[in-house]
Amino acid sequence: MAVLPATAANISRCAQTLRDGGLIAMPTETVYGLAADAANARAVAAIFETKARPQINPLICHVASPAQAFDLGQFDAHARRLAETFWPGPLTLVVPRGASCPVSDLASAGLPTLALRCPDHHVAQALLGEMRGPLVAPSANPSGRLSPSEAAHVAAHLPDIDVLDGGICAVGLESTIIGCLDAAPTLLRSGGIEREKIETCLGMPLSDLPKDADSAARLAPGRMLQHYAPHAPLSMNGEIPDGDYLVLGFGPGTPANAAENLSPSGDLTEAAANLFGCLHRLDLRAVAEGKSIVVSTVPSGGLGDAINDRLKRAAQR
Repeated sequence: MAVLPATAANISRCAQTLRDGGLIAMPTETVYGLAADAANARAVAAIFETKARPQINPLICHVASPAQAFDLGQFDAHARRLAETFWPGPLTLVVPRGASCPVSDLASAGLPTLALRCPDHHVAQALLGEMRGPLVAPSANPSGRLSPSEAAHVAAHLPDIDVLDGGICAVGLESTIIGCLDAAPTLLRSGGIEREKIETCLGMPLSDLPKDADSAARLAPGRMLQHYAPHAPLSMNGEIPDGDYLVLGFGPGTPANAAENLSPSGDLTEAAANLFGCLHRLDLRAVAEGKSIVVSTVPSGGLGDAINDRLKRAAQR
């Protein structure tokens, strides 16, 4: 298969592949997604097979507009306010499925809920416009491994899939996921929109999952305890492994011999956008040299929470 420039002809070609029940990879502002027609159960099943993804882990449905999402799920006042404020953008809302929702039950992992997002990327929007229906599109990588933030990452790990090349993902971090199922919206996953901005929009604090929520990972995509993992061992929060290692730094205090720096200026937005690109490069080098990866401390708060969430899951063995 091929990495395809995102021309109108190639977007149409990929839309036809999707209508025929095939899979393609598409860019979004967060990461590249492995897309399938959300209403085609066989195509949705092919995503799980291609990624070797556990079928208890639900998929995010991508839509062209809030109006399309409102036809698929049941949006309360909180969910509507968030959709109208942050879409298109890196926010996923988990809501009850609509009574006549055509999305395959497999995409919801058998739950009576639906995860919905409207991506802020012109190529994804053009593809959704041609499809005139929702696309499920989890990250275009083998399950549990590093998410792809550029087309070359997809081609390296899923060589049998056509990839629409939309450049390097601007946000570079998966979407924030909010559950709108109870009276108080719940933060299910930190991501590309800071918690503080969401709480300001709602005029109320978000609820949090219980400490043992990873035992109920089905609540939202990307909540498996080991996720976003490189092949090389990864340590964080000052832990120094035995043997040789490569340093992934953060900020102006990073040692000069660090292999990569998420943001030399200490900017969390830049660090989020660079996270998966840095980890992909470090992983290739660490595996080749028989080394591990050590990540400098990234401050919490704002996008730092999302970055540390990904690093924590990447460090699990």
